[in-house]
Amino acid sequence: MRGIGPGGSVGFLACPALPPRSPRSRQAFRTLPTRYLGAAKGFDATYHVRLGDVGHTFEVRCTEAAVRVRKGTTRREPDVVIATDAGTWLRLRAGELAGLDAFRERTLYARGRIDLALAFEGMFRLPNGRDPIMRVHDVRLKGRRISTLTLGDGPDVVLIHGLGSAKTSFFDTAAALRHEGYRVHVIDLPGFGSSKGSATAPYSAPWFAETVIDWMDALGVDRTHVVGNSMGGRVALEVGLRAPERVGGLVLLCPAVAFVKRGLHPLVRLLRPELGLLPHRIARPVVARQLFSMFADPDALDPSVADIAVDEFQITYAAAGARLAFLRAARNLYLDAPFGPDGFYPRLAGLEPEALFVWGTHDPLIPAGFARHVRRWLPDARQVLLEGCGHVPQIERPERTLELIVEHLRRVGSPAGAPGLRLVA
Repeated sequence: MRGIGPGGSVGFLACPALPPRSPRSRQAFRTLPTRYLGAAKGFDATYHVRLGDVGHTFEVRCTEAAVRVRKGTTRREPDVVIATDAGTWLRLRAGELAGLDAFRERTLYARGRIDLALAFEGMFRLPNGRDPIMRVHDVRLKGRRISTLTLGDGPDVVLIHGLGSAKTSFFDTAAALRHEGYRVHVIDLPGFGSSKGSATAPYSAPWFAETVIDWMDALGVDRTHVVGNSMGGRVALEVGLRAPERVGGLVLLCPAVAFVKRGLHPLVRLLRPELGLLPHRIARPVVARQLFSMFADPDALDPSVADIAVDEFQITYAAAGARLAFLRAARNLYLDAPFGPDGFYPRLAGLEPEALFVWGTHDPLIPAGFARHVRRWLPDARQVLLEGCGHVPQIERPERTLELIVEHLRRVGSPAGAPGLRLVA
């Protein structure tokens, strides 16, 4: 199946051998206007959908109240390119699987503005008037707008990304948790991905946690499980500390706990995040190298996932407000006091929701040695050490990480198991 590789080049993605489905796939495109649910005021996005196995590309332009479909393309620059095969496209249009399922199966690939790619599915009714399987929606709070991906039915689970990341880091996890019987919400924290903050926001873990709680209020979510990676894990802990009655289970994947040794503390205090408002960019190869360095085995990161993550970072970081959010959040994490009256670890001792900490033996950012500090202050917490894993276990060790998440969420409320640090393959 043809796909779009790095730099926009055409590559090939593996997909199952399929009989010709060209007429049926064309019909599925023709019915899009009658299924269109509309979009927000001023919305205008152009999609190129490439069906590699039948050799067709369709241009779909969605506006506030109408959608126009044509076989072939115009000179209009697409906001999103979606590459898949005719069989997968028909299954998507029939509601037999969600777009994230196809992405998890690696039979669908997207480049460009990822939130627009995600939103595409939620803008069209399924056959027989059924609602879309998943939808992207904005939750507006005072001074903030939170881009949210919601899919599935069941107990609520919110997934929170790390510093410099966004929803993309939890795509596969979200798809899998839907099939485990959860209603999954994947959010972009304000200032990251497609969410918006403000120039005066502190972008600290407590402020992000208050945002998550406000987001829950706005959606009417009384209680939820919270899963976070890196900075998202730190935010998840803060939610558990501030509103324990509203949290079921906590799963912290390589969480950005407070650094104990902070040799650069004086220098970092002097650095001003406001310098991020000055126009600058980070070259794509630099972003890609940094991304791959987060993995013990760089080959564990699928190139299609890497493309999407790098695309999203570059698009987001091009905005001055996003650069400010990134630098201010990074500074706050480093300066977070570990001890003292308001220190992170003494406060951690008061955590009430049952927590699972997952560490990687080869994490270059948050070494697994932090487990001993967690054990000292929160001895009842369950801790698991993944052998040969870096900083993003939900991508590098997806099956095992999913098992740990589901197992923990299902045991919340049951007697706690024996605490300690377990090394698993």
